[in-house]
Amino acid sequence: MTVEFSLWALLQSLADGAKWTVALSALAFLFGGATGLLILFARMSRSRLLRQATRVYIEVFQGTPLLMQLFLIFFGLSLAGLEVSPWLAAAVGLTLFSSAYLAEIWRGCVEAVPRGQWEASSSLAMSYLEQMRHVILPQALRLAIAPTVGFSVQVIKGTAVASIIGFIELTKTGSMLANATFQPFLIYGLVAASYFLLCYPLSLYAQYLERKLHVSR
Repeated sequence: MTVEFSLWALLQSLADGAKWTVALSALAFLFGGATGLLILFARMSRSRLLRQATRVYIEVFQGTPLLMQLFLIFFGLSLAGLEVSPWLAAAVGLTLFSSAYLAEIWRGCVEAVPRGQWEASSSLAMSYLEQMRHVILPQALRLAIAPTVGFSVQVIKGTAVASIIGFIELTKTGSMLANATFQPFLIYGLVAASYFLLCYPLSLYAQYLERKLHVSR
């Protein structure tokens, strides 16, 4: 049986779903960034064990599909006797996914800092943490801003996968509306437009930062 919805009602429902998409993206990016920073320090440390451990971590989360990671968290923990809500599973999965990619993005930016900066700060008897904090990271930050903002677009689009485990965000809302109205072309067209409105400004901002900071040169 087809349920009639006005265009305004459809837009309101999609806006509610989009709010959860934005909330999940922000949470995953925030905690993923904090975790990624810790991984970066471990990845760049002088300890071979830490470097190898973080390398395995990064390769696992970059080398497996995000959907599979969410399945393992949501269903795997449930099989172990831990009840996990779709919201928590999606947040944890996207946080781990984001941390692996952000750590590698930032590592590339740190390694782009000229080697002479390390040598100069070492000659001042700075410790590794002091070198990173006062010399290397401030320079790497300039290189990292644009690709970090660009990756945030991938995080927003990645939230669509969370609909598979029952998290009601933009894609899941669109699927429910399409099933209720039998108008999939209209509904998914509006969903696509919503993602575009969320992601395109971030893409433009990343390009603006590249031009402003002369990273592209």
